[in-house]
Amino acid sequence: MRHLRTVLLILVAATLAWLVIDASESRAEDSKTPRRLLFFNRSVGFQHSVVKVEDGKPCYAEAILQPICKEHGWVLESTKDGSVFTPENLAKYDAFLFYTQGDLEAESKLDHSPPMTKEGKQALLDAVKGGKGFVGFHCASDTFHSSPKMWTEQAPGHRDPYIDMVGGEFIVHRSQQATTMKVADSKFPGAEKLGDGFKMLEEWYSLKNFADDLHVLLVNETKDMHDDCYQRPPYPATWIRNHGKGRVFYTSMGHREDVWTRPEFQSIVVGGITWAVGDAKADTTPNIKEVTPEAHTMPVQR
Repeated sequence: MRHLRTVLLILVAATLAWLVIDASESRAEDSKTPRRLLFFNRSVGFQHSVVKVEDGKPCYAEAILQPICKEHGWVLESTKDGSVFTPENLAKYDAFLFYTQGDLEAESKLDHSPPMTKEGKQALLDAVKGGKGFVGFHCASDTFHSSPKMWTEQAPGHRDPYIDMVGGEFIVHRSQQATTMKVADSKFPGAEKLGDGFKMLEEWYSLKNFADDLHVLLVNETKDMHDDCYQRPPYPATWIRNHGKGRVFYTSMGHREDVWTRPEFQSIVVGGITWAVGDAKADTTPNIKEVTPEAHTMPVQR
């Protein structure tokens, strides 16, 4: 009888210990701070329809991103207010999502949103270099242009430090058309189900000023494209790179509203965000010279 009582006491103690550990782990999980993302979508010269705010409702891109973020436990805050870029405020976020256009330090007649200050721009660059994530959509490469803005890859003059961070710069686009996005790294989070590539109708950017350390994820195939600015060898369209301690993801996709609903787009974007905030591993070995060896060959301006 005494032996049975001892066994029962041991079982009760073990059960209580397990419950305490389980409750502790549950509290730790519940108290885990979710990743905070700042979605900045200010436009100066041209505003895309996916970031246009009407009647106080969220823009189209935010409406697509919010449920995706909720599904992955991320908190998304959307703004066009450039004054939010201060070191103190940026410290609250894990990554910055940019769908921006033009010189963000300039006044905008499109939405009259407060501009980013010179100090605010530097705060962004410092934050990313210090370890924050950066995710650029489409016209994020049409932001803070180098000077002068020319078609030539290495235009004489100043290459903006923002462009250095992003890893590439918009030149121009022409008519929307369907072309192939060739997958260069099928092991990247979100690219596993894309196969060798996919075809998509989109407003494609012809790009220049590629960083030498790009790890290219998707290649813009050009052999079947028309219009002068695409008469060039294949070039990077989606990539990642390390910027100091920070992580940068950029995709040229995102102009058309229907692109935002495409599973291919959403899959690679989710992978990009997950990697940018540090919750996924990926190969960042520079591969631009291997997968797009003639990326720096520019189209002939007509």
